Amino acid sequence: MPQSVQVRNTHELYYLNTQRAQEKMERPEKGLKQRLRVCVATCNRADYSKLAPIMFGIKSQPEIFDLEVVVLGSHLIDDYGNTFRMIEQDEFDIGSKLHTIVRGEDEAAMVESVGLALVKLPDVLQRLAPDILLVHGDRFDALALATAASLMNIRILHLEGGEVSGTIDDSIRHAISKLAHYHAVCTRSAERHLISMCEDHSHILLAGCPSYDKLLSAHKRDDYADIIKSWIGDEVKEQDYIVALQHPVTTDIKNSIKIYELMLDAIISFNKKTLILFPNIDAGSKEMVRVMRRKGIEQHPKFRAVKHVPFDQFIQLIAHAGCMIGNSSCGVREAGAFGTPVINLGTRQTGRETGENVLHVRDADTHNKIYHALELQFGKRYPCSKIYGDGNAVQRILKFLQAIDLSEPLQKKFCFPLVKECISQDIDHILETQSALAVDLGGTNLRVGIVSMKGKVVKKYIQLNPKTFEERIELILTMCKQAMVDAVHLNCRILGVGVSTGGRVNPQDGVVLHSTKLINEWSSVDIRTPLSSALHLPVWVDNDGNCAALAEKKFGHGKGIENFVTIITGTGIGGGIIQHNDLIHGSTFCAAELGHIVVSLDGPECMCGSHGCIEAYSSGLALQREAKRLHDEDLLLVEGMTVNNKEQVNAIHLIHAARLGNSKAESVLHTAGTALGLGIVNILHIINPSLVILSGVLAEHYENPVRHVISQRALFSAQGTKIMISELEDPALLGAASMVLDYTTRRTF
Repeated sequence: MPQSVQVRNTHELYYLNTQRAQEKMERPEKGLKQRLRVCVATCNRADYSKLAPIMFGIKSQPEIFDLEVVVLGSHLIDDYGNTFRMIEQDEFDIGSKLHTIVRGEDEAAMVESVGLALVKLPDVLQRLAPDILLVHGDRFDALALATAASLMNIRILHLEGGEVSGTIDDSIRHAISKLAHYHAVCTRSAERHLISMCEDHSHILLAGCPSYDKLLSAHKRDDYADIIKSWIGDEVKEQDYIVALQHPVTTDIKNSIKIYELMLDAIISFNKKTLILFPNIDAGSKEMVRVMRRKGIEQHPKFRAVKHVPFDQFIQLIAHAGCMIGNSSCGVREAGAFGTPVINLGTRQTGRETGENVLHVRDADTHNKIYHALELQFGKRYPCSKIYGDGNAVQRILKFLQAIDLSEPLQKKFCFPLVKECISQDIDHILETQSALAVDLGGTNLRVGIVSMKGKVVKKYIQLNPKTFEERIELILTMCKQAMVDAVHLNCRILGVGVSTGGRVNPQDGVVLHSTKLINEWSSVDIRTPLSSALHLPVWVDNDGNCAALAEKKFGHGKGIENFVTIITGTGIGGGIIQHNDLIHGSTFCAAELGHIVVSLDGPECMCGSHGCIEAYSSGLALQREAKRLHDEDLLLVEGMTVNNKEQVNAIHLIHAARLGNSKAESVLHTAGTALGLGIVNILHIINPSLVILSGVLAEHYENPVRHVISQRALFSAQGTKIMISELEDPALLGAASMVLDYTTRRTF
């Protein structure tokens, strides 16, 4: 392959960037380097548990780092345990204490607290003049910190960005991520979320959760029994008590208070010793405390209500609990490290990655439902989960800090998709239908369509596909320009152009690397540049199989399905794979070449040059080949069939003959269906999708044979996979359009 077309997909580019960053970290510095002045700001007991391991690591290397500690938020409030004392007990020098909380525990108080913090922080940050500020998580206090630092040109390292939960915390977390210059994330999914949010790959570190550095060895302490006795009671045994921690959901305060009351009723009925922690300072917490006191929880013999437990002791209590209940992130994150059963109530943690130890009760609308969850979970043990870390996060973060180049420009850069700027049209957008120009390069026909946001093909244009490159590009441009003129009269606003073509495609650069034999002179071809330059629109290009999968995801059976496969059964056999909501391209853009799965070692020759591929048995060309063979041997026609001498024998004749009882034709179709079924069985065993969609003109003829082969040949756990026939009339056009519509409206596919 020429050097000019050697390309890498997003994952390869990211790997190279991180590799370079790693080499940069490990490269020894020449001469002495000034100590990095790091300011760690902590707002509450929860974020301190994540920041403390990093603070200890920074403190242990005084020759490299200069640590400053700022304490604010609920740390300094008596009702929440005056938790700044545990920072002092850990022998950290607190450089500044900022009283930033406006009491009231409602929405207005949170806003006023952010404002108060913004008033007080500038003086502190100006005096400390840190090189970098460490900010954790998604609290409103952290938003004030990030806002102040970014406006004062202080570099920000954000911990635990990119995660997803179910409250206003999501918006705050993502806002902090956009203000931050560097990111240390806990999971691969969080890393990918930040990348999709256009954050610089080289400024993202997949570190794991810092608290896991202590968690993964914490349950081996010998004094855990003494800790249980001191907090819950002398008579309480291991795995025979509950830890409850429920916080208000600021976007649904009324319902979260109701859930809190139902949780207390269920725990009272369950009649097990319970350590219950007071909720955090978010809006609604005051009402929750009133509910607790109205039910007499603080005096109840089965409850121990506390404002704060030191983190190292809290770890022990969680590790040896019979169950944890509530909506704290500790339940869906840290508790998994011990296999402690967890009941997660409501929507506060919706979207978080969890281990199998978590039982979700999202609609916690009855006391009985929560009580039944307690019956199911209490006393069980689950495998320990390392979703959020492997115990080496601090080491990675310290190395990452050392690698920060303070001479780099402070201005943050975002990695937006590489598309040409659209030339906006002076027209009332409100009255227009947002649409895409979709181009389908088939082996015979060239089709262009105007496709609306709802998947309606407003107008379609069809011409025979020319044989040479120059003629083909010229015809595409002519048809697209005509469609753009017509779009104005149809009140459609064209957002961009999507191209579906056969062969292997690099969608990042808009280049066809290797095409099929059906489209000659169409290899190592840059489609994007001539179309974008002439039409003044952004252009997306992808393989027709991938486009079919995208069409199903946006408009068809794949809508809302996380993992599925689309298989096109037409002139050739192709397809696309959606895994974890992402289209899979592969390292060299060769993924989902499903037609070239080999199902026989000595089968017929395929157009790819191999033997025994699915396409050699089940494609329209394969059926046409067999139809011609039978016709030449006078074995095709049966009573009721005729073939005109000028008519070319094709797959339709074979199918017609089989329907009329031709046993030879039936045998050919049975073999073709079996070959396709075997290929799909291989797919089920490799990627285990929840749905397989058969698309194309031959799909309905293969549905039953495929189902039969799966029932006979697939592993039992894969036999229940749904097989569906596509209901889309133009999957290639719709898929090409979906690339445009999703990207230009800031959605992702």
